[in-house]
Amino acid sequence: MDEALRTDERLCSKVACAREAVATLTFDYGDRMAALGPLGPGGDPHAHDLCALHADRLSVPAGWLVIRHETLRD
Repeated sequence: MDEALRTDERLCSKVACAREAVATLTFDYGDRMAALGPLGPGGDPHAHDLCALHADRLSVPAGWLVIRHETLRD
């Protein structure tokens, strides 16, 4: 069965990545901080959706703090 792209499906923001987004990344440039958490509600032009692969590979500039909000997994 072919899986057509659903109109409500959100994709990873990384260029050339067609995976489904599972996390949302936001930045606080003033505090040099990045926050990665569960997929947000969408529509925020300052938030970036990431697939699981890119969320796991996230890196930030030296001196920045990354806050990872993990959801409970079974």
